[in-house]
Amino acid sequence: MNQGTARPVLAAPDPLLSVPAEEVDARDPGVTALAADLLATLRARPAGMGLAAPQIGVGWRLIAFDARRHPRSRSASGELVLVNPRLLSASRWEEAREGCASVPGLTADILRAGRITVTGVLPGTGEVVTVEADAFEARCIQHQLDHLDGLLFLDRVSGALSLHRRGHSCDA
Repeated sequence: MNQGTARPVLAAPDPLLSVPAEEVDARDPGVTALAADLLATLRARPAGMGLAAPQIGVGWRLIAFDARRHPRSRSASGELVLVNPRLLSASRWEEAREGCASVPGLTADILRAGRITVTGVLPGTGEVVTVEADAFEARCIQHQLDHLDGLLFLDRVSGALSLHRRGHSCDA
């Protein structure tokens, strides 16, 4: 995969962030190029742990994540891009604070599974992979999956008292 180019991250209320993303062929050279751009954009954001393709202006089902640097990570799959990811299982629900690069300045307490299994396809090769994640990495992946469904973390806020000024985030 090439080095890719860091792209600007869209901010709410950009309409692309509210549209469900489309499935794509992981072997398509355009998908491989987008995967490289997602990683380049993620690397360019020192506090960032994850991004989804719609956040950089492309309505395709790709997510990138790397939760190794986060202090609350227990599992850490490393730097990974998944094409057409699907959540297979979710358990150990817990509320925790998260934020988003597309919603600067705010975080919220969001209920998510603390343990998940997700499957997806690697760009370029088409190899199917399964990731088991817990704690922060599980939260980060679920956050990215929401982006693919046209949801922001704000769509999961239970009420105004759950909102906070910027702190740690999933994909800051």
